[in-house]
Amino acid sequence: MKWVALMALAVAGMGLTSCEDQPDKYKITSGTPSISFIRPVDVAKKDSLLTAASLSNTIVLVGHNLRSITSLLFNDVPAVLNTSYITDNTMIVTVPKTLPTHVSDQIYMVTGKHDTIPYPFKVTIPAPDILGMSNEHAKAGESVTIMGDYFLDYDNAPLQVKVGDGYTIDRRAITSLTKTAITFTVPENMPHDFIHVVSKYGDTKASFKYMDNRGLLFNFDTPWDGTNVLGNHGWHNQKIQEDDASLEGHYLMLGDADLAKDAAWNDGNFCFEYWAGTWDKTFDKDGPKLNDVADFSNWNKKALKFEMCIPSDHPWTSGAMQLIFAGIDKVTLFNANNTFFHHKGDISRALYMPWNNSDKSYDTGGKWVTVTIPFTDFNRDWDGNALNSTFKSVEDFASLTIFVVKGGYDDKSVIPDGKDGHPVIRIDNIRVVPMN
Repeated sequence: MKWVALMALAVAGMGLTSCEDQPDKYKITSGTPSISFIRPVDVAKKDSLLTAASLSNTIVLVGHNLRSITSLLFNDVPAVLNTSYITDNTMIVTVPKTLPTHVSDQIYMVTGKHDTIPYPFKVTIPAPDILGMSNEHAKAGESVTIMGDYFLDYDNAPLQVKVGDGYTIDRRAITSLTKTAITFTVPENMPHDFIHVVSKYGDTKASFKYMDNRGLLFNFDTPWDGTNVLGNHGWHNQKIQEDDASLEGHYLMLGDADLAKDAAWNDGNFCFEYWAGTWDKTFDKDGPKLNDVADFSNWNKKALKFEMCIPSDHPWTSGAMQLIFAGIDKVTLFNANNTFFHHKGDISRALYMPWNNSDKSYDTGGKWVTVTIPFTDFNRDWDGNALNSTFKSVEDFASLTIFVVKGGYDDKSVIPDGKDGHPVIRIDNIRVVPMN
């Protein structure tokens, strides 16, 4: 075996680290190390013996003369050693998160004299981890990307993307494949079903469907009750239109108006209101409570999703998109007000600010993308400060306000300023869906 390559990698890739407050100076011993067994780091499980561990897991090597080890490799990947966790008989070490290039199913102990001693141990590779898809509602022929990790492709075990139970995307449709991203062209006949990514290490089902319409609140086309299409239902009528930029029929547009760097109040152009209720004080027809339209139970395990499109010539450069749900105790169409959502500490909401980067600008290049905001992120106040969730029951989801604005109390806010701009923000398919 070519131990020279392993030793060179170990020397180049890592070194021993130590804590400055260690009372006794660490000394590397001579001789040959040996491992008797490997166990979990959890003392309660110390009697369990390990023959394998997954990436990033911390384990304990138990043996003899372990302080003679100057470097340690799992397959061909060096681990970081901390002398504070090494004695003659034990070594606490974390399996590297880097994938091996060559799998030998061995740990290699390297000494100061460059002797290399192998010990059989497998590093298990996780099944694919799916985080999301760039556009869950992409049309046939469009390019989309699945984001995640451990998308591992081998000649003898090609990675596959499946949709539902019986459909596999043709490998020729995949235009790019890395460990963390799969880009493919949407086929004409792709089912409207759950996405799966299959590698030699497992089959992972995504939490989302292609063309997902579960928990649909607004797509500005489909009647929720067979008759009434939900949309503007408050003080302002934002543009709901269909044109060449449409994803699927009508969409909501916010903006197409100047917005200064401090994103001052401009609800006439930047606020969408759906306040439950009708003028005859019922909650049917065009004014149902949203918690009667979609299932908000177990909201802490769900997310608000929508598709969004921002052209590059009208980027979003300031203001937080404040996503505010409220019960009928806070607002209704027949008892409307524009103060309920900025009473300090009263309503938690999500603040979405993708422009808050080094460029102070965000656009989607005119493409539609899927935005996912877990309900656990509805934890901010009007001024951007942290606020514990105020959701108590599904009745707190009766109405929805979407307002792009800075927000603040007594002219104080932790929401940053951006840049002057003229944003165009297109939104479609607002829905509430499970996260897993």
